[in-house]
Amino acid sequence: MKKQNLSRRQFIGSGALAATSMLFLSKTSFAGSLLSAAKPNSVINGVQIGVITYSFRSMPGTAEDLLKYCIDCNINAIELMGDAAEAYAGAPKREQGQNWTEFGPKIAEWRAGASMDKFKELRKMYNDAGVTIYAWKPNALGAKNSDAEIEYAFNAGKALGVTHVTVELPDDAQTKRLGDLATKHKMYVGYHAHTQATPTLWDTALSQSKYNAINLDIGHYASGTSSSPIPFIEKYHDRITSMHIKDRKFNNGPNAVWGQGDTPIKDVLALMKKNKYKFPATIELEYNIPAGSDAVQEVKICRAYAADALK
Repeated sequence: MKKQNLSRRQFIGSGALAATSMLFLSKTSFAGSLLSAAKPNSVINGVQIGVITYSFRSMPGTAEDLLKYCIDCNINAIELMGDAAEAYAGAPKREQGQNWTEFGPKIAEWRAGASMDKFKELRKMYNDAGVTIYAWKPNALGAKNSDAEIEYAFNAGKALGVTHVTVELPDDAQTKRLGDLATKHKMYVGYHAHTQATPTLWDTALSQSKYNAINLDIGHYASGTSSSPIPFIEKYHDRITSMHIKDRKFNNGPNAVWGQGDTPIKDVLALMKKNKYKFPATIELEYNIPAGSDAVQEVKICRAYAADALK
């Protein structure tokens, strides 16, 4: 009788084939489940409610995970943090304890030669599920990043289908540099600020390029100025690319559950509805998640709060 034993090489080859098949089936099943699900819709009375994927930072954060959370929350448009997209595209992973001096050149080299195919694939996966990526926030737009990395950020943004990239507001020299490259790529840069925000904080950047713009955070603005952001929004609405929505207390106070701070979220959303502003209102979950809940449940609560304000 012929022996049925497999050689080690045959066994490894069979196992690899099986693993590959399982991976393919898993991705196929994931895509199929998204396509069969009802498409999300968070355009409420003409106002696009979105979410920044930073809101889900307490949960597993692959590109597939984040898409599922958006669908679960019935949100159809997002600001995507850079890590998940770059991981999906095959970027090298920063090892635990690895300092930036070691990792920086490695990721810069990868970015300089990165193919845009995986970013296009990511965009298609999201779009097929009914989710649009309107903004991307990579950590490739800083003063220490090379021009090649910044060019990569704009190119990847185009592949993802965004209208703008977002970054923390840097000094005037860097906003000039980014503005020039943004003009070249014809893609907006939305500058984000925290409690250092003032009514004139963005003026220099805005004067440097028509592609320099504002990624306003109404919670930070209210907390830093101890005043309503509505006059600022009315003045600069045509230079705002997207706007973070959160609640905070005045006088540099803490983040709060929506409706329990001093930020006039409902008034801001009503203004957007009344004036038909087209920039998205981006949910940013920053208050402490209550025991027994999770980020998805809290984003759902924030979306419901916004929907109620827009009735």
